[in-house]
Amino acid sequence: MAAKKERPAPPTRKTPAAAARPAAKPATAQAFEARAEVSAEELRKLIAEAAYYRAKERGFAPGYEVDDWVQAEAEVKRLIGRTA
Repeated sequence: MAAKKERPAPPTRKTPAAAARPAAKPATAQAFEARAEVSAEELRKLIAEAAYYRAKERGFAPGYEVDDWVQAEAEVKRLIGRTA
């Protein structure tokens, strides 16, 4: 008796909409591409938001607030092309 041949799995296909859609960018990158100038107040808000997410990642353990802010400030300024 001949052994049954297994059929290979059909190739997966991307839907046309998914294939045409570009990969999502982080929200901060999108915000900076939209405009060249960021006001001081906008910059402060972006840094505060980035610092919040850094704190959240480490479980809001106390004692690292300044480190979170400094790292967030450097990251945001790097993203928008500003120097310290």
